[in-house]
Amino acid sequence: MELHLRHEKLAATLRELGSVGVAFSGGVDSSVLLHAATAALGDRAVGIIADSPSLPRAELREAKSLAAKMGARLRVVETAELEDPDYISNRGDRCFYCKSALFVAMELVASELELDALAFGEITDDLNDHRPGAKAARERGVVAPLRECGFSKLDVREYARTHGLPVAEKPASACLASRIPVGTEVSRERLERVELAEAALSELGLRVLRVRNHGSLARVEVGADELGTARALRSEIAERLRALGFQELTLGAYGPASATA
Repeated sequence: MELHLRHEKLAATLRELGSVGVAFSGGVDSSVLLHAATAALGDRAVGIIADSPSLPRAELREAKSLAAKMGARLRVVETAELEDPDYISNRGDRCFYCKSALFVAMELVASELELDALAFGEITDDLNDHRPGAKAARERGVVAPLRECGFSKLDVREYARTHGLPVAEKPASACLASRIPVGTEVSRERLERVELAEAALSELGLRVLRVRNHGSLARVEVGADELGTARALRSEIAERLRALGFQELTLGAYGPASATA
């Protein structure tokens, strides 16, 4: 199906919902969905973002700003995943419990605002990955209009470019909890340490960045095209991480075939 036809199908699908709360994070997928929902439904579309310890404060600020620029309604909700032992234990299905906490909070907003549906930004590419969060969505009846209308990652980025959304080239970014190894408990302190580390290193100009918290070891991953820059900055990176209590570091390229140095 041609992209413009998928755009038309998406608009029609959203209008059929009547009114919708959109799980919004400020990433490209959820931004495209909220933009399309607002275009189709006006103030009957509401973005709902979790004020969660796993969301960097800078990302929350940027998401709020983006929603305002798009003219979208936005509600910020607090989520309680850090009160859930199944989330904290981080056994490999953490995302299921995180998304469940988000959807529970969204349901309260939907009830308050009398919204007909809840939606999240799943796309066709996500079907190829292990996505516990998608299971939580199915269990709670949260719909995925982008995926239903055949939108791929390339499609959502093209939509964002076409509509002038500033996230069109934004790198993918998972939550802070994804930086904590499976089997290590998630805690507010560990999340904050990752957030501070990534904020400190991003000041060096690194665009794609993950700081994985292995206790005294920080496993720093950057975009493949930035690995040479990171290696040249290794001393500065080490100094900034030592200030946060990391004694050792490895440098690698972010991605499935991560090389360390």
